[in-house]
Amino acid sequence: MTLLLISLVAGVLTVLAPCILPLLPVIVGRSLTDSTLSKRRLFVVVASLGMSIILFTLLLKASTLFIDIPQDFWKWISGGIIFIFGLVSLFPELWERLSFTATISQKSNAVMTEGFKKDTVWGDVIVGASLGPIFSACSPTYFVILATVLPVSIPLGILYLFTFSLGLGLSLIVIALVGQKIVNKLGIVSDPRGWFKRTLGLIFIIVAIGIVSGYDKKLQVSLLDAGFLDVTKIEQKLLDNKTDTNELNEAVTQTETPKNETNFLTVAQKSKKYIVAPDLSSIDGYINTDNLPITISQYKGKKVVLLDIWTYSCINCQRTLPYLNSWYKTYEDKGLVIIGLHTPEFAFEKVQKNVEDAVRKYGIKYPVVLDNDFSTWNAYENRYWPRKYLIDIDGFIVYDHAGEGNYDLTEKAIQEALVERNARVQADTVIPTKTSTPKDVTTVEPNKVGSPEIYFGSSRSEKSDNVSLQGSWNFTPEYAVNNGESTITYAYDAKNVYFVGGSKDGVDVEIYKDGVLLKTITVKSEQLYTLIEGDSYGKHILQMKIKGSGLMAFTFTFG
Repeated sequence: MTLLLISLVAGVLTVLAPCILPLLPVIVGRSLTDSTLSKRRLFVVVASLGMSIILFTLLLKASTLFIDIPQDFWKWISGGIIFIFGLVSLFPELWERLSFTATISQKSNAVMTEGFKKDTVWGDVIVGASLGPIFSACSPTYFVILATVLPVSIPLGILYLFTFSLGLGLSLIVIALVGQKIVNKLGIVSDPRGWFKRTLGLIFIIVAIGIVSGYDKKLQVSLLDAGFLDVTKIEQKLLDNKTDTNELNEAVTQTETPKNETNFLTVAQKSKKYIVAPDLSSIDGYINTDNLPITISQYKGKKVVLLDIWTYSCINCQRTLPYLNSWYKTYEDKGLVIIGLHTPEFAFEKVQKNVEDAVRKYGIKYPVVLDNDFSTWNAYENRYWPRKYLIDIDGFIVYDHAGEGNYDLTEKAIQEALVERNARVQADTVIPTKTSTPKDVTTVEPNKVGSPEIYFGSSRSEKSDNVSLQGSWNFTPEYAVNNGESTITYAYDAKNVYFVGGSKDGVDVEIYKDGVLLKTITVKSEQLYTLIEGDSYGKHILQMKIKGSGLMAFTFTFG
């Protein structure tokens, strides 16, 4: 019963989540009208949204093919529909002038044609349904239902989904009714072709562009970074502190952890202490899986999963890879599955071939999946590269670590989870008790690094004031690109200097430290380049003399 109530509360809270706030004008705006049918339109939009969430979720669990559809597809569908409604609201005469609508109306697609006319039931249904896939991805409770309850009990999962949608719908109705009351008192919606309706159309178009371009996600991150109320934390606290767990236990597993001399926690005890790991969501590509899709839930009751969130141009991520490779080699036949979740920091890291090349370069043998739209990253509420989540045999996150270091603690946690796993499945494999350090690993002392990561792109250049760029440069949101011979100069405080860059045809760059030429490198493929490997930490002057055009400078990082 507790999870049922939490699902209702989670639905109510979801409307305040940063990922949903930018979409509220679509719900409220669609229901604003001087017609007596305004309440009917609101209920139809909200009901369609709720049904869309339920059907979308069931299809995700029922069809592997459906899961493999890239998230960009849903962004374009939702954004495209909202954009068309906005365009018709902004230019109401446009639809009537389109000669093809008459032809469409005479055929089987008449419903869609009528839907885009602003005063039809089908228009309300289409608007509500288009938002379902977006609203469904903003709640930890939703992911508990998706990853934990539905795989075991479909009826119970549908009940929880309905309750979640009910809470969401009720809160949306309250917000929309308040909005209706305000604007109706002001009398600003009486003219269907007036400035207010056109302004709503413009808002629809802006929201649609935000969805398609991904700026809605950037706004979400900005709101969270600014300290805006993160209602997902409230949900998570409810999930962590619930006292009546029998209902969830029945959905999670049919068996309790056996009582034996190792004294493992029962599932009921774990549910009070840990959270259930969200499953992989909207994966854009699979590497080292024979092109077959994988999920975290497929290993529940069978294996222990270590989820490593990384991106290939990140030096901090690269330094953890030898440990991951070592753990995979040691524990893969003892019940451990490692999944590398590749979540890109830059656009070039979304290209699967680039990731495949990196996987080969670093000798990665375990599965790697592409999280290009940050869907799974957001499900875990992650903010760091790298980040490791250890998921036990019951699907709970029993350990996590952000950044580098603590390798011995991480390996100990793996060993403990494998001991429990082997007891549960009655395996007789011996789990090592000692930790090991791979050969040729690079260690850093973060407290001795005085220089922050530097971004050259216009969207993240707040820390690059001390970087001197000589020559002619053009700036994009992600990188700066030079025109002709140029120089980059920076006073850094660290031992090692790394550079994320690239070029189309290859550019030679001379690297100087304190005025002394160290080497010349050719920057071509978009990746991380090691510029300086020092013997000790300290303050120095880096200078890069670029001997041609077209160098794309993304970041400096230090170690």
